[in-house]
Amino acid sequence: MQELELYGPTNTRKVFAEIIIPLALPINYTWLVPEHMLSDIKVGCRVEVNLGKNKRYAGVVKQLHHEAPEFFEAKEVLNILDVQPVVYPQQLQLWEWMSSYYMCTQGEVMAAALPAHFKLSSESVLVFNEEAGEDFRELDNEEYLVAEALLIRKELKLPEVQQILELSHARLSSGQVYPVINRLIQKRICYVWEALKETYIPKKEDYILLSPEYSSEAALELLLNEDKRLQRAEKQMELLLAYLHFQKTEGEITKAALLKKSGASDAQLKGLIEKGILIAERRVVDRIKRGAKNIDINFELSEAQNTAFEKIRVSLTEKPICLLHGVTSSGKTEIYIRLIEDYIRSGKQVLYMLPEIALTSQTIRRLQKHFGGHIGVYHSKFSQNERIEIWNKVKEGELKIVLGARSALFLPFENLGFIICDEEHDTSYKQMEPAPRYHARDAAIYMSSLYDDCKVLLGSATPSLESYYNASKEKYGLVKLMQRYGDVAMPVLEMIDTRRLKSKDPNAAILSQPLCNAIQTSLDAARQVILFQNRRGYTPYQRCNVCGWIPQCKHCDVSLTFHKFYNKLVCHYCGTSYAPMQTCAACGSHDFVQKQFGTERIEEVLQEIFPLAKTARMDMDSVRGKNAHDQLIQNFEQLNIDILVGTQMVVKGLDFENVDLVGILDADGILSFADFRVNERAYQLMEQVSGRAGRKHGKGKVLVQTSQPAHPVLMQVQQHDYDALYNDEIAKREQFFYPPFSRIIKLTFKNKIREVVQDAAQIFANALSNRYKDHITGPAEPVINRLRNQYLMELLLKLPRNAKVLEQCKKDINYQIAVLHQEPRYKSVVIIPDVDGI
Repeated sequence: MQELELYGPTNTRKVFAEIIIPLALPINYTWLVPEHMLSDIKVGCRVEVNLGKNKRYAGVVKQLHHEAPEFFEAKEVLNILDVQPVVYPQQLQLWEWMSSYYMCTQGEVMAAALPAHFKLSSESVLVFNEEAGEDFRELDNEEYLVAEALLIRKELKLPEVQQILELSHARLSSGQVYPVINRLIQKRICYVWEALKETYIPKKEDYILLSPEYSSEAALELLLNEDKRLQRAEKQMELLLAYLHFQKTEGEITKAALLKKSGASDAQLKGLIEKGILIAERRVVDRIKRGAKNIDINFELSEAQNTAFEKIRVSLTEKPICLLHGVTSSGKTEIYIRLIEDYIRSGKQVLYMLPEIALTSQTIRRLQKHFGGHIGVYHSKFSQNERIEIWNKVKEGELKIVLGARSALFLPFENLGFIICDEEHDTSYKQMEPAPRYHARDAAIYMSSLYDDCKVLLGSATPSLESYYNASKEKYGLVKLMQRYGDVAMPVLEMIDTRRLKSKDPNAAILSQPLCNAIQTSLDAARQVILFQNRRGYTPYQRCNVCGWIPQCKHCDVSLTFHKFYNKLVCHYCGTSYAPMQTCAACGSHDFVQKQFGTERIEEVLQEIFPLAKTARMDMDSVRGKNAHDQLIQNFEQLNIDILVGTQMVVKGLDFENVDLVGILDADGILSFADFRVNERAYQLMEQVSGRAGRKHGKGKVLVQTSQPAHPVLMQVQQHDYDALYNDEIAKREQFFYPPFSRIIKLTFKNKIREVVQDAAQIFANALSNRYKDHITGPAEPVINRLRNQYLMELLLKLPRNAKVLEQCKKDINYQIAVLHQEPRYKSVVIIPDVDGI
């Protein structure tokens, strides 16, 4: 990035700043840097700027230059919010690449990248106009209420105005508040002031210290034996002795910890402070506690692991990216740990990415044993204050290893040397909503190119076809680890043909008799069981037994899922909940039948069949709190749970030594998605969940309930034959021109009026067909063609893997979006491009 001479006796040219605002603006705008700020402003710092008439935002300085805007007069930067930059040039380059590749704005990337407390925006405040006086007789009732409150308070925030008006109305929407405010402004009763407020609050705690007066042994001895103030205060003496003991054994101690451990009262401590014996010192502390920063690698790699480890090291000297294809339970994590040790000993930072938050708790405990306080964790379950603290520690280089989900990619690494993308095949790495719709694995590979000699290791037991293809073409290095740790055998898969099962018991459709027998055998042997079903809730849908009517969401064209625990029907797309249906809306019948089954129903059936077994459920409904994932996983590890039933959360990378049986309850559902990746993803899901069985004792068994036991994918899973799956699928991908042989851009059109969105999509397709006729599929309605009252249409472009063609197509799409929005009828049509979207 070019350095500018910003100030000094020889420079009289004005300095301008290109600033990224966390909004979906088509371009970055330019502001003028006032002379008095020239010595302090830096690229990567946040500044306060005015956008429009009054709105203020905290933007990030992307570039400083001397070129004035061509079509408008630049406003001045109002304030500099940071002494040091919050991001480095590498992060700004990543944002720019993401916005270009994934067809969004840099402001949208910034909004996704920065913790909320960094993204300040103005907060409107009504300020009383003292010149208006106190005569409010000309005001109506609503205006009078607000004016009276302003006269007393002088300032009111918009939510406070809403609250005042709601006291006089049974229901009042926010849209009805603004007209009242506008009338008051027009009548000069008040005016609006925009305040930009920093919301991050450092956490502070009181530490108790011994007064320096008693730092010597002699002075302390004299105090304890001869001070009459203490002799008369027995409880204070006890507290002082307790403090001295804790200080000796534990070092510094907080006020809260001292009072809790000693059983003393606040008044007793206050007495010692008033006597000048103890001192209370308020300090800023970390919200996230970490241990000592040590490196303790206390294990040896097996022969197979060591061979893979050495091959990876060699591969990364030849190519920047390496794919580790290691079967489940082969010990990939131990290899990662040894590689991490190499990089942090050389002074580099390491990013360890996992697809799910559920995985981080178990992995962090394993890594903390070896790296202690060198590790930080970053994901969406942390509070915004906690995220700020991790952010700053990464930026300052204090944290050498970061473990996190896809959002950890945005952290401000200065000296990044190694990225591990574990379970690289996982679909959770793809951000779906909102923009940027990026794939964290691919973004990590690009990000590594921004740092000097940064390497990437992709790891999976079931690699994505794209990664394996790149490895087969020697774009990536490839290392295979086909032996389970300790020579444990791969689990045995058995198919249960549900077509042959005949039982009048409705529970038999959920848990077949062979599966029940196997569960009982495992329980009798004091072993644990995992059951996998890729549907949450109690029943995925209910159907009228008379006319076949199915309750559907009012806002989406999807059936409602019944959740028995909440006694509600819930839409899993928009989140709307409804009371359970008792009467058919079509025929008036009260006879409903429940179809299919979710994890909640399975848990209930398990409790009926195995009343003595301890069962638990792991899905989005049961695992909600910040530490809920970790608590559930620890309970299972500590054998407090016998049977764990769950959705994909139980599939991914978890390591449980005592599990010897895994049940896949509905393989047909996994194999029936309308998606060109269906076979790949079905294999990955089933192979990954089967890998949870027999990880240590080598007696793992997997039972698969299916009506199509001869399905080729089930045969490949049964034989753990990834290469057979890859060879079958790659031939079909080439034949039908799907990735990795093409680049896909999916365009989704949204509007409340069905005819409008259909016409818009067709016009758009016609406009692109001149240049991309052979590459367009659609437009067509998706399987679910209405979400949140918006009708949907989709257009698919399958483009050759040519950078120039891809770049030109993106430009043409953006141009056609602008052209379409010029038409009044289509101005409200939302068009969402999704690169590599399916």
